[in-house]
Amino acid sequence: MPKQVDYESRRRRIADAVCRLADEHGPEGVSMRDVAARAQVSLGAVQRCFRTKEEMLLFAVEHVGERLTERVRARLVRGPAQSAATALGHTAGEVALLREEHRAEARVWLAFVAQAAVSEPLADKLRTSYADLQDVFSRLIAEAAESAGPSTGNGPGTGNGPGTGNGPGTGNGPGTGNGPGTGNGPGTGDSSVTGKGTAGDDSAGGVPVALDPWREARSLLALTDGLTSHVLIGHLSPEEAQDVLHAHLALLWERLGVTTPVSGKAG
Repeated sequence: MPKQVDYESRRRRIADAVCRLADEHGPEGVSMRDVAARAQVSLGAVQRCFRTKEEMLLFAVEHVGERLTERVRARLVRGPAQSAATALGHTAGEVALLREEHRAEARVWLAFVAQAAVSEPLADKLRTSYADLQDVFSRLIAEAAESAGPSTGNGPGTGNGPGTGNGPGTGNGPGTGNGPGTGNGPGTGDSSVTGKGTAGDDSAGGVPVALDPWREARSLLALTDGLTSHVLIGHLSPEEAQDVLHAHLALLWERLGVTTPVSGKAG
């Protein structure tokens, strides 16, 4: 009786070999013959799973993205009772790939990103992976905002001086409660923080409009991706990158009116 072959398991095994070789030589230096040797399978076995090198690389990118997504899901499953803010901190830490055990994965991911600049099929796969991660960030931010309820006191759009819980385009002018950018002054209708209207709009009964989760998720994803690069090239240490991420999240919690989670640090 012919031996049953688990092709999906073999494809993942080959993808692991592709990632190890891409880490050593870059995606352009990966050949199907070398992959077969590293995966300890025949060249024919590789060719039966993947018709071309490009198809093999595309699957490897998808494989790396799935591993990252699985770790994020595992984080969320391990702490089902944790707040959305805490979950977002952990998730952002996973996506940034700052821990030593994820350094090789980070190198591979960025190598694929570089290759995607000249490969539209590869770029399309990466866009899909980024979109999935942005969806997770957006959902967690929306849940955190909902749990915080309407902002009061020093939240966005209140009458406080500079530096009080507001990002660019919020409802406060420099040092005043009614300067440019307030609920009744110029700049209403859309801001870089609110997304739908200006925080503190009187027409909303004095209740600040919530932040735009999608916009905040996009900013957070761009930050985590950039931190990966800065750590890999040695511009930032992992600890410094964590500090940058913590500071960004702290400002987000402040704008949301969420108490900074003690256990919600990234990582």
